[in-house]
Amino acid sequence: QVQLVESGGGLVQAGGSLRLSCAASGSIFSINDMGWYRQAPGKQRELVATITSGGGTNYADSVKGRFTISRDNAKNTVYLQMNSLKPEDTAVYYCNADRYLVGVLVTYWGKGTLVTVSS
Repeated sequence: QVQLVESGGGLVQAGGSLRLSCAASGSIFSINDMGWYRQAPGKQRELVATITSGGGTNYADSVKGRFTISRDNAKNTVYLQMNSLKPEDTAVYYCNADRYLVGVLVTYWGKGTLVTVSS
């Protein structure tokens, strides 16, 4: 089992920055991709950014150039640096991690951290 705990959310003004962290614990061996998703009120959960074990990244078009995902494999932690925040970035941000367990891809989710961007 893998547990994911997010931190770093809060209330910021438009144009500000936040850095989210997600620490993985438990059976953390062979974690593959990690990522960040978000869910705004009344909306579906959507991809924000992902990062592979080798460091390859993928971003939603809406955050390209503003957000940066990174990971520290030694700490089993993934980060999301969010700059130039906009009110439309307001959402609960969820950490995600995948790993192969006996040949089966298993997905884990954190409980989420709230990011609120005021205009």
